[in-house]
Amino acid sequence: MLFFTIWPLFALICFGYIIARRGFPDPGFWPAAERINYFLLFPALLLSSLADAPVRDPHLLRLGCAAVIIILFAALALAMARRAYPLPAARFGPLLQGTVRFNTYLGLAILATLAGPVGIERAALYLAIAVPLVNVLSIMALTEAGQARRPLAMLRTMVRNPLILACLGGIALALTGWGLPFGTGRFLDLLAQASLPLGLLCVGAALQPAALRCDGLTLVASGALRLLLMPLLAALIARSAGLSGVEALVLVVFSAIPTAPTSYVLTRQLNGDGTLMAGIVTSQTIAAIATIPLVLWVLGH
Repeated sequence: MLFFTIWPLFALICFGYIIARRGFPDPGFWPAAERINYFLLFPALLLSSLADAPVRDPHLLRLGCAAVIIILFAALALAMARRAYPLPAARFGPLLQGTVRFNTYLGLAILATLAGPVGIERAALYLAIAVPLVNVLSIMALTEAGQARRPLAMLRTMVRNPLILACLGGIALALTGWGLPFGTGRFLDLLAQASLPLGLLCVGAALQPAALRCDGLTLVASGALRLLLMPLLAALIARSAGLSGVEALVLVVFSAIPTAPTSYVLTRQLNGDGTLMAGIVTSQTIAAIATIPLVLWVLGH
């Protein structure tokens, strides 16, 4: 049942890959579609989901704390392993991103399918905490003691991130109780409806199968960490934090999905190993077709 529920989401990813490789509608369409989704449609989804969220619910506080613990634990474990097996930042950055970053579009689409609007709402709160954290960790991993590690440079990167701004705006509306007046909620909902399908198509268009030919052992190790060990860690921490139901599902789903395609863009910007990062993104996305239903079934979600 889980497989039949989730496979249409991966079918959209495959469809995006096929039509992009056939040059439809045009090679310039996909970068433009990603920008529209990243700067407009997806922030609209997050803002509208958070505007009326019960942000003072103690369960949500535990959800946020559990998210931080999962991400920091994984990052610390990788940093300790790096001491034993030294790696340059150009390769360590992709490995860390392949472990702690997540494909937001796929995660939200799965939660919308399995838990409906409540799943989207809880996921938006998770993203408000996790997105800034994984971005900071990714930048630190991709750089040595250089300019990108300076606090002001980090802050500038964060305040320009539309997802972070949308989450902060939605939380502010929820805390004040203002909500979305004068029909703006309906306007944002209409924008949000296009976000997830378009995002999954763009994920498919960004896949690079040619990158699978190198670093086979590294790709397998990265996939095992991200797709198998991370959801197991999330399930253990969710149980320790007393979380169940939708909150536990959010933690497990965002830990079981493949890494974000935008990891490749950040890796290239900071002179990391772009080929390795492309291979990690592609291999994890393909493997996740089988691992996500399996993990959710085994962990009882």
